[in-house]
Amino acid sequence: MSEAAWVILLVFLGGLLTGVPIVFALGLASIAGLYVADFPFVVLAQRIIAGTQVFSLLAIPGFVLAGDLMMHGGLSRRLVKVCQALVQHVTGGLGMVTVMSATFFAAISGSAPATTAAIGGIMVPEMEQRGWRRDFSAALATASGPIGQMIPPSIPMIIWGVVAEESISQLFLAGIIPGILVAVGLMTVCYFTARREGIMTETRRATWPELRAALNDGKWSLAAPVVILGGIYGGVFTPTEAAAFGVAYAFVVGFLIHRELKLRDLGKIVLQSMRTSTIVCFIIAVASAFGWLVAIEQLPGTIAEAILSVSQNPFVILLLLNLFLLFIGAVMDNIAAMIILGGILTSIGAQIGLDPTHLGALVVINLAMGMATPPFGYSLFVGAAISNLSIEQVSKALVPMLLVMMVVLALVAYVPWVTLALPSLVR
Repeated sequence: MSEAAWVILLVFLGGLLTGVPIVFALGLASIAGLYVADFPFVVLAQRIIAGTQVFSLLAIPGFVLAGDLMMHGGLSRRLVKVCQALVQHVTGGLGMVTVMSATFFAAISGSAPATTAAIGGIMVPEMEQRGWRRDFSAALATASGPIGQMIPPSIPMIIWGVVAEESISQLFLAGIIPGILVAVGLMTVCYFTARREGIMTETRRATWPELRAALNDGKWSLAAPVVILGGIYGGVFTPTEAAAFGVAYAFVVGFLIHRELKLRDLGKIVLQSMRTSTIVCFIIAVASAFGWLVAIEQLPGTIAEAILSVSQNPFVILLLLNLFLLFIGAVMDNIAAMIILGGILTSIGAQIGLDPTHLGALVVINLAMGMATPPFGYSLFVGAAISNLSIEQVSKALVPMLLVMMVVLALVAYVPWVTLALPSLVR
């Protein structure tokens, strides 16, 4: 490797190890690399601006705002009621409500931390009141959050589509079956946990009038993912346009139909969404400059060759790739990771013959699981915050849920049908 490449790596890793926020570690490494490589510093500004000039990235603030509007407009609460009416009589039913609600909300927000906050804020106190351990409830909300990055519309899928120049619609479809498998696995954990700990369920099944009332009250919430995703795959609008439609839909339903969204709260909601979107876009911009410099110094090819030199067996390479991505997802922001590692991962995928859509789903799902993995998973921080527990307490309760995710990840890696079945239907 060149001298500049070594400097980039050392400054970046040094920043991470000393606790420097990742976006500043990326920036410092980029500045150091430009200095050593004798590039003019104006290149950094040019690459930062260029990194955000992609039309598809407009979908990110759109879906973030749509998710926040739906949360404040009562849609997430109604989803919980529908799920509760469906499974309240099943052993572990209340835990299953958390998972089902998160899965539905994932198809609205597309964000792991937002899903954990919206559903966990409602369900953690309710589960504790019904006899569930608080740490288990917080861990379940934490583990359910990453489904938001698998089930479309997924913000990381949009970013990977931009980085790898792949079809975002195809990537959306690739995440549906893995997301459902994770949800089913987490509900199974709820069932056996409730049996083991003797947690009582509701004494009766919801009556038809009660179920009908819950479905009627939640029909607009249930319709949101159907309308948004149906519009994308029906050719009515692009994913970016779907985000704008989602904002309009959330506003109309919350303000005119449910009437829980107040004009006086609108400024606060928009400001909250702007903060989230700004953080994401700032990371994308700086990581794009860093990624460009890394590519110029030919680091992706060097690292890809190092990984491929370990073995020529695709099974072994996939195993190493998964372990590497899980580690990265547990210590690094997944958006920055995708932009920085995009060239490396696409190079490895091409050399072992991975379908690009399969590779994209594999990358996003690995990094999504990292959102719930100690020590730095964003959903883990949110789960600890909403439950007033320590990271360590939530992490211990997460163990069986992380095992479920590992099983799904193995299926995603070694059974291509899991990610390619749905995309193959619309190619």
